[in-house]
Amino acid sequence: MFSGSIPALVTPFRDRAIDEEAFRAFVDWQIAEGSSGLVPCGTTGESATMTVEEHNRVIAICVDQTAGRVPVIAGCGSNDTRIALEHMFAAQAAGADAALVVAPYYNKPNQEGVFAHFAYLAERCDLPIILYNVPSRTITDIGVPVIHRLTQDYQSIVGIKDATGNLGRVTAQRLASGPDFCQLSGNDETALGFNAMGGRGCISVTANVAPRLVADFQAACLGGDWEGALALQDRLYPLHDALFSDSSPGPVKYALSRVRSDMPGNVRLPITWPSESSRAAVDRALEIAGLV
Repeated sequence: MFSGSIPALVTPFRDRAIDEEAFRAFVDWQIAEGSSGLVPCGTTGESATMTVEEHNRVIAICVDQTAGRVPVIAGCGSNDTRIALEHMFAAQAAGADAALVVAPYYNKPNQEGVFAHFAYLAERCDLPIILYNVPSRTITDIGVPVIHRLTQDYQSIVGIKDATGNLGRVTAQRLASGPDFCQLSGNDETALGFNAMGGRGCISVTANVAPRLVADFQAACLGGDWEGALALQDRLYPLHDALFSDSSPGPVKYALSRVRSDMPGNVRLPITWPSESSRAAVDRALEIAGLV
């Protein structure tokens, strides 16, 4: 259902509001550069500091501008199960193809609570769900037994964005949930190994800045051209690293301001503009990648 390079889109802000014109142009650029899907309102999109109205508007803009050219996987996560469901209903009404739903953060539910959270959503909305497991941010892990139960009980739970950094999970999750369970990496720097173990692509941060290179990398992986993929991995790795040299998405927005003049670099508190050392690392990485 989903594969290849799927950028987790930044949200451009200007004068404290969503810059719709810049966002629409950004969506067009991503598609023209080979991205095979789009994720609005993920972590990189600063969903945590959007109002519900802004969140729903960004998804609606993305779906409208995409116009069916690639799938839209709408960020719908919340640590409040009811709010996550409201996001899913709004995304479905806007025409999104799936919902990306992160594990409940801050609350620290046990594994039964994690299962119940996703089961509640799947029972009440039939929009396909991509689980999002990123315990470095949420503290909560979506355990393999829970993934197995969810995929056995709910056909609408179709895949996972795995940002655990544990490549062994790719095999464990495939054995638990079957070969048709769509596994997408949530980490650019390990996407090569992730794909070699059976992954189908990446919900990518780096693709915001280098969509063509990341799309070519993913195409090489999916086509079995591991030598070509390795060459692109080496070219992109400094950028993968630099984009997390300070709190995300600060470095990503700085990088975009270097490669696209129409993308404002504003971030929302508590995220701040990246440090001088982070900006220098991004500058070097952009040069290595041949983007500036």
